Amino acid sequence: MKWALLAAAVLSEVAASLSLKGSATTPALYAVVVIGYVAAFILLTLVLRRGMALGVAYGVWGASGVALTAVASTLIFDETFTGLMGVGLILIIGGVLLVENGSRTDDSSDVDDNDVAPQPISER
Repeated sequence: MKWALLAAAVLSEVAASLSLKGSATTPALYAVVVIGYVAAFILLTLVLRRGMALGVAYGVWGASGVALTAVASTLIFDETFTGLMGVGLILIIGGVLLVENGSRTDDSSDVDDNDVAPQPISER
């Protein structure tokens, strides 16, 4: 559940950022900007309340937002996307994956509150 909330936070932030660019020619998009950013922070707060580490949540949120915004702005606004930018995005995403994997410990799990963790078989 926390990963779904984080994905929703990323998409809200990307929608708000793209609307910010679009609001230069369509002022009505300012409403989408405000709603999108508020929703993104509320969703990010819910992710943190469910126990995801701040470094992981913020890293994934930030990197995913940068990557999706760069690609979407190329498609929507015909902005330049160079090979060097692509390499930079790959490095950012790779770094976030390293942070996420490095934050795991032997006793941590990705089990949501509603899931049941597997129980070890006791020796007789």
